[in-house]
Amino acid sequence: MSHLTYSEIRAIVFDLDGTLYVCDRFASDIQDAAAVYIAGIKGISHAEAGLLMAATRLRLAEESGTVQTLSAVCTELGGSIQELHRFFESTLRPEAYLVRDERVIRLLERLAERYSLYIYTNNNRVLTTRITNYLGLEGIVSGIFTIDDTWCGKPDEGMVIRLLEKIGLAPNEVLFVGDRYDVDLRVPDQLGCPVYLSQNLEQLLRLENLLVPATLS
Repeated sequence: MSHLTYSEIRAIVFDLDGTLYVCDRFASDIQDAAAVYIAGIKGISHAEAGLLMAATRLRLAEESGTVQTLSAVCTELGGSIQELHRFFESTLRPEAYLVRDERVIRLLERLAERYSLYIYTNNNRVLTTRITNYLGLEGIVSGIFTIDDTWCGKPDEGMVIRLLEKIGLAPNEVLFVGDRYDVDLRVPDQLGCPVYLSQNLEQLLRLENLLVPATLS
């Protein structure tokens, strides 16, 4: 993102899971819950479902040349994204694993003084609300876009175009931040949006120094 001119940016769209927080235990819980869901619809064991999902993810990645999402894997195996997320809502407990990080809260508060902030996630609205509330982010962002807006997971060009229209800005005015280029950033990048890959907390916190004058950091 060295070419980015911060004066052009008017809004920042953050991915949620793996970007605004990183929690391996919760990420593992999501994968396990998906395996339980697939096991149920396939009539196989939890372990067998996990292996089947891993093999399917690898095959899809080899065929497409891009990283594959959990939604894509479950759909390929005959599952329903809606049913999967209803199962997530009833079984996942993010509050058991997540830890509020005041550095992230302060970062977003400072960025919100200059930019409109949004979240665009492959998570559903119920869990996204629970996660953002628990992490102390609910009053900072201007809007949230979730998978149940269209039931089409990232990457989805139509949803990115809809998002840009909804917030009323041109692509070059909206920075997308995410932890997976193929999933979170490739489509916005192709549409002309600046993008920033953030795969850990240190990279997320570094974003501020690339965007705003040092006197505000």
